[in-house]
Amino acid sequence: MGDANAEEAVLLIHGFGANTNHWRFNQPVLAELLPTYAIDLLGFGRSDQPRARLQDEAITADAVHYGFDLWGQQVADFCDAVVQRPVLLVGNSIGGVVALRAAHLLGENCRGVVLIDCAQRLMDDKQLATQPAWMAWIRPLLKTMVRQRWLSTALFRNAARPGVISSVLRQAYPSGANIDDDLVNLLYQPTQRDGATEAFRGFINLFDDYLAPHLMEELSLPVDLIWGKQDPWEPIAEAESWEQTLSCVRSLTVIENAGHCPHDEAPDQVNRVLQRLIKTKTTQQAT
Repeated sequence: MGDANAEEAVLLIHGFGANTNHWRFNQPVLAELLPTYAIDLLGFGRSDQPRARLQDEAITADAVHYGFDLWGQQVADFCDAVVQRPVLLVGNSIGGVVALRAAHLLGENCRGVVLIDCAQRLMDDKQLATQPAWMAWIRPLLKTMVRQRWLSTALFRNAARPGVISSVLRQAYPSGANIDDDLVNLLYQPTQRDGATEAFRGFINLFDDYLAPHLMEELSLPVDLIWGKQDPWEPIAEAESWEQTLSCVRSLTVIENAGHCPHDEAPDQVNRVLQRLIKTKTTQQAT
């Protein structure tokens, strides 16, 4: 996996509902340049899936508060214990927010962040001013409902079916490229574990947590953006705004015919961008 003596490494961080295997077309390619790791965030993939505790619920030994502090610290701890060298963090969707939070925690041991269709978290309370007026009326009821474990479990079980997963993928991957049985299975299998509903409950109750722009405002290291132009959930206009207004954002690369997960839908294009970023960083350090 790359040069074991390399000064830096790459860590890939998946999005909501995904896992390390979502980097199936990227990790082997990037590993030809640098040691490349992928991580299952707590609650997803093959990681532990502890009981979810919402912010105002009693603290118990068997429960965790799912959120970006938890996942960011997990990434930072993994880098300290396993990677053991400065790292370039690459995150897709909510994995992008995790990468930004981890970058703060890692300090000088993070050399850069690449955000691939980073989650904008439009349902966060801090985004209320940008939402339609009717949303202010429905939000209190919505927040009360999704707290109920029976409801979050029912919602999850309805969504965690191969047919539903395939339907969602057809939205996320507008070109239809690489939607195959392997992809459906890698997303479906972790949902059948006993604790899978808990991470879902924790995530859908994140109404007051970090937003990517706020985290980037406090970063001095370079951030590069890769975005699927046809992303149905994370508007590219926001990425263009970040490029123009945030000093840490160094570049924005648009993948024309891809959606929310261009690293898997159009891996050849995304890999070329990532390879270029890695080579540029390596060259800069050599000089």
